[in-house]
Amino acid sequence: MREEGKRRLNVSGVLRILGVSRSGYNAFRKHTPSAGQLEKEKRMEEIKAIYEESHEIYGAPKIAAKMRQKGDKVSERTVGKYMREIGIRACYRKHRTRTTRDSDFSSELKNILNRNFQPERPDASWCTDITYIWTGEGFVYLASVMDLYSRKIISWTLGGGGGGGGGETLEAKWVLEAVEKAKEGRCVTQPLVIHSDRGVQYTSRDYEEAAEGMERSYSTKASPWDNACIESFHSLIKREWISRFRIIDYSHAYRLVFEYIEAFYNTVRIHSHCGYCSPTNTKSSIWIGWKRKCGKLVKVLIYVIISSCIRRLRYQPCHCDNHFFACRNDKDSKGMGVEDPMAPRHPHVRLPGADRAQTNS
Repeated sequence: MREEGKRRLNVSGVLRILGVSRSGYNAFRKHTPSAGQLEKEKRMEEIKAIYEESHEIYGAPKIAAKMRQKGDKVSERTVGKYMREIGIRACYRKHRTRTTRDSDFSSELKNILNRNFQPERPDASWCTDITYIWTGEGFVYLASVMDLYSRKIISWTLGGGGGGGGGETLEAKWVLEAVEKAKEGRCVTQPLVIHSDRGVQYTSRDYEEAAEGMERSYSTKASPWDNACIESFHSLIKREWISRFRIIDYSHAYRLVFEYIEAFYNTVRIHSHCGYCSPTNTKSSIWIGWKRKCGKLVKVLIYVIISSCIRRLRYQPCHCDNHFFACRNDKDSKGMGVEDPMAPRHPHVRLPGADRAQTNS
């Protein structure tokens, strides 16, 4: 239609310049999206919604898990392809700066945990570490304690020098405060292993007193993988949250850490270890208990049942009296139980020409 004050375009002239036929132009105008296209657009909108709810953190595996929880049976590969079309991706990993200083390499510090990151009950194994966060006033230091059973951060402390502002020293008091908070919040009565690296904060006499009654475990020399769970958490909080902001001072850093740990990581963020539930979700305890106590047993039983069925089908004995039937268990002339490779798979399949040979005989 012609709009007031505007000149109407010559459609035929524009189509001739673009090299498009009139029939193709009309087909384009009358085209309606197919059911598959509509489903794709709906899924792409759902992917964008989940991605924004996660503060632009989740990648294809977690988004696919969230969609399956809502009843949409979509594969991780499909979600990844749609994310590339939309132009979104998970947070990328930045370089890591070493913060463990003056390590104690003595043989007296034993690795009791021995990379057993799947304890059988809550509060059986804790791991702790300290990391830095840069602010406009200098470094502040985050000390965290994690329960390995559910991967929940049970206590954390953000400290720094200068009366709460940025500091230049990595002091042990922040580690001690985090351990004391964990002890007060969990009220542990059963034996507990607390694991850390060999940093000077964790080999001090004050730390030994704070961890009294616990079995202190230490990573082996130059092996950060022994404390991989808490190292991974500190990497996550920096990659997914801290690196997005230009932190001004200690108060700003504290608000960001509190928001990530208390309002997202412990309560909202899904974790593959917990069956794609949050650490505080009640379903996670059920999933973890079933996974650890019954997972291996179920796999073994399924393997045994399938193997037994395959043997019965392939090596079923032949009880027929007709010698013109082929059996996979026919014995050779020496009486050895050798399988005939030319026999058909089913033990009672009649060979070609069997009727003719029986008639001639």
